[in-house]
Amino acid sequence: MTTLYDELSWRGLVYDATEGVQEALAKEHVTAYIGFDPTASSLHVGNLLVLMALARLQRFGHSPIAIAGGGTGLIGDPSGKSQERSLLSNEQLEQNLAGIKVQLARFLDFEISTNPARLVNNADWLGACDLLGFLRDTGKYFTVNYLLQKESVNRRLESEDGISFTEFSYLLLQARDFLELFDRFGCTLQMGGSDQWGNITAGIDLIRKLRAKKAHGLVMPLVTTASGVKFGKTEAGAVWLDAGRTPPFAFYQFWLNTDDRDVLAYLRFFTFLARDAIVALEHAHVEAPEKREAARVLAREVTTLVHGAEEAVKAEHGAAALFAGDLGSMAAAELLRVLGDVPSTTVSANELAQHALPKWLATVGLASSSSEATRLIRGGGIYVNSLRATDEKKRLSRDDAIDGEIIVLGKGQRQKHVLRVKGE
Repeated sequence: MTTLYDELSWRGLVYDATEGVQEALAKEHVTAYIGFDPTASSLHVGNLLVLMALARLQRFGHSPIAIAGGGTGLIGDPSGKSQERSLLSNEQLEQNLAGIKVQLARFLDFEISTNPARLVNNADWLGACDLLGFLRDTGKYFTVNYLLQKESVNRRLESEDGISFTEFSYLLLQARDFLELFDRFGCTLQMGGSDQWGNITAGIDLIRKLRAKKAHGLVMPLVTTASGVKFGKTEAGAVWLDAGRTPPFAFYQFWLNTDDRDVLAYLRFFTFLARDAIVALEHAHVEAPEKREAARVLAREVTTLVHGAEEAVKAEHGAAALFAGDLGSMAAAELLRVLGDVPSTTVSANELAQHALPKWLATVGLASSSSEATRLIRGGGIYVNSLRATDEKKRLSRDDAIDGEIIVLGKGQRQKHVLRVKGE
């Protein structure tokens, strides 16, 4: 029977691991944890890899622990950061933790009787730790030389701003987390991204020194796109798991637009599809990449995981309508939901009729000027409700609006702006 380690390896999710991890996951019931940084009230797609690792762990019969870093979140992890982060207030931190807890519950089962997930807040122990006690019970077991060898510290020391003592202490706080979870829940494995290796091994060392026991670490690769960009970063910013920050349709589109060079790896990373299903999609992608079947399945699967099957179906239907240029087949309310992240302008019917189409294109920013808009119309590059515009003198009216409410102006197939028609 396939073990969790075999499954992670097949999916390309083992970047490094301490000796003995593979055997432990094959022969023991392992309790493992991953920490989540509460710097925002929502997780983003960059967190999905490790979040799904916890979910996979639970599906293989092991016990997952998610740490919402209420304590370490007040300090800030320097790993992978080139400069000091702004410290959160207690109020901001509480709001962020509340949002993250809801999202964790979509992936982890906290009710199952055999191996339920746990959600803990490291503020419960770090908040009660006094400075002298921390220095005596944790700090004395780490030399400065040891800390300076860690990549997260080294990189910051080489930067212009350096590293504050506050962030310098972060590694010790995370090591303390591992020790606390070892004592409280028998946690013997910490997982995370490869940038967490130094933090994880510090915790392993602390457990060895104070408890004379062996603990493990396993890290996954930091995902970048085929073009070398950090995964999850777009021109519009981060892609969030919170529907209020990134609407489900925009979330779906993010995955649908995955580069052909990345899509097969992402199917392994970010879905729970079985091996034979993924292999079949890989064959289909190689034989007919232009059909983009792998990208459609990827977008559907991840959107279903994060937002539910109903939202995934709506997003898929909306994408099909947009791709087919069939906006008129959708009701205004549905179209507005699909285009929730598209810029919009509210105008009255009277205002709408005061200017010709080129003027509106320039006003909403789809053209730099009316003259450029005119050239775009003549070149066939402008669309009104997915229909190619041909009359440069056309004046829009409520009759052009879908359900009398919205007009979708488009420059090419990607750039769009919604005119919301209100009143007379």
